[in-house]
Amino acid sequence: MINGPVSEEKPICSAKGCHADAVWVLAWNNPKLHTPERRKTWLACEEHREHLSQFLGVRGFLKDVVPLGEWESGSPAS
Repeated sequence: MINGPVSEEKPICSAKGCHADAVWVLAWNNPKLHTPERRKTWLACEEHREHLSQFLGVRGFLKDVVPLGEWESGSPAS
């Protein structure tokens, strides 16, 4: 499901088969594998934000959803 890191020149959605521009960063971690402060990221377009959030959320992995521009600037809203 992951297409690449947030630092891509033109980030695209992480949903399988989607090539839309990413506008959201879904920060997550698997507490069985990662330390609490570690954050992995998936990118999402508007269409797939909810689906990807639910996928991570039902597993207890989702930690934050932030607009891509805020994540890149290093100043998430939360």
